[in-house]
Amino acid sequence: MSKTVYIEGMSCGHCVAHVEQALRGIGLTATVDLKKKTATITAGEASDEAIKQAVEDEGYEVTKVL
Repeated sequence: MSKTVYIEGMSCGHCVAHVEQALRGIGLTATVDLKKKTATITAGEASDEAIKQAVEDEGYEVTKVL
Protein backbone atom coordinates (compact mmCIF):
# COMPACT_ATOMS: atom_id res chain seq x y z
CA MET A 1 0.00 0.00 0.00
CA SER A 2 1.32 3.41 -0.90
CA LYS A 3 -0.72 6.50 -0.19
CA THR A 4 -0.01 10.17 0.24
CA VAL A 5 -1.86 12.10 2.92
CA TYR A 6 -1.94 15.90 2.63
CA ILE A 7 -1.95 17.54 6.05
CA GLU A 8 -2.40 21.14 7.20
CA GLY A 9 -1.43 22.48 10.59
CA MET A 10 2.01 20.93 11.07
CA SER A 11 4.67 23.47 11.99
CA CYS A 12 7.59 21.65 13.64
CA GLY A 13 9.34 18.38 14.28
CA HIS A 14 7.02 17.58 17.17
CA CYS A 15 4.07 17.78 14.79
CA VAL A 16 5.81 15.31 12.48
CA ALA A 17 6.36 12.93 15.39
CA HIS A 18 2.70 13.18 16.47
CA VAL A 19 1.45 12.33 12.98
CA GLU A 20 3.92 9.44 12.60
CA GLN A 21 2.87 8.08 16.00
CA ALA A 22 -0.83 8.40 15.15
CA LEU A 23 -0.34 6.46 11.93
CA ARG A 24 1.74 3.79 13.68
CA GLY A 25 -1.11 3.50 16.15
CA ILE A 26 -3.39 2.22 13.40
CA GLY A 27 -0.78 -0.17 12.01
CA LEU A 28 0.81 1.95 9.29
CA THR A 29 4.39 2.83 8.46
CA ALA A 30 4.72 6.39 7.18
CA THR A 31 7.26 9.09 6.48
CA VAL A 32 6.09 12.63 7.20
CA ASP A 33 7.53 15.58 5.26
CA LEU A 34 7.01 18.89 7.05
CA LYS A 35 7.95 21.05 4.04
CA LYS A 36 5.61 19.23 1.66
CA LYS A 37 2.92 18.88 4.35
CA THR A 38 2.50 15.21 3.51
CA ALA A 39 2.69 11.77 5.00
CA THR A 40 3.67 8.95 2.66
CA ILE A 41 2.34 5.61 3.84
CA THR A 42 4.62 2.78 2.79
CA ALA A 43 3.27 -0.23 4.68
CA GLY A 44 0.11 -1.39 6.37
CA GLU A 45 -3.58 -1.36 5.56
CA ALA A 46 -6.19 1.14 6.71
CA SER A 47 -9.14 2.90 5.13
CA ASP A 48 -8.83 6.52 4.07
CA GLU A 49 -11.36 7.41 6.76
CA ALA A 50 -9.31 5.67 9.47
CA ILE A 51 -6.18 7.50 8.31
CA LYS A 52 -8.00 10.83 8.32
CA GLN A 53 -9.47 10.20 11.77
CA ALA A 54 -6.10 9.22 13.29
CA VAL A 55 -4.40 12.38 12.01
CA GLU A 56 -7.29 14.68 12.88
CA ASP A 57 -7.47 13.23 16.40
CA GLU A 58 -3.96 14.68 16.84
CA GLY A 59 -5.25 18.14 15.90
CA TYR A 60 -4.22 18.39 12.24
CA GLU A 61 -6.38 18.73 9.15
CA VAL A 62 -6.27 16.15 6.37
CA THR A 63 -7.06 17.87 3.08
CA LYS A 64 -6.87 14.76 0.90
CA VAL A 65 -5.66 11.18 0.72
CA LEU A 66 -4.34 9.86 -2.59
